[in-house]
Amino acid sequence: MFSHVMVGSNDLERSKRFYDALFEKSGRQDDKGRLSYGRRGSIFMVSKPIDGGSACHANGGTVGFAFDTPQEVDAWQKRGVEAGGTAIEDPPGERSNPFGKLYLAYLRDPDGNKLCALHRPPQ
Repeated sequence: MFSHVMVGSNDLERSKRFYDALFEKSGRQDDKGRLSYGRRGSIFMVSKPIDGGSACHANGGTVGFAFDTPQEVDAWQKRGVEAGGTAIEDPPGERSNPFGKLYLAYLRDPDGNKLCALHRPPQ
């Protein structure tokens, strides 16, 4: 449904180290220094705010990434914590909600942006 998601950062070098480790690949940088990471036709980007102000995270906002297995979700969160992110909410695991069962893990990146890894088990 979306073409891309962009979060702000106050330190693009720190963000590059974090997201390169999190996604296990080097992000591309454009001529404005913005980072981009692609997966399955979607793009995740990191940028200093265009208005020159400080980056801050969205209260209530979450960026979710889809994975094929619970093991990929667990590995994603482990890499994120090792790269300077913070594990938040419940430990990785299965949750049930009105949309069915999900396997989830949550992190905050070094700038405070909330990230989620999601696997949808067969129902």
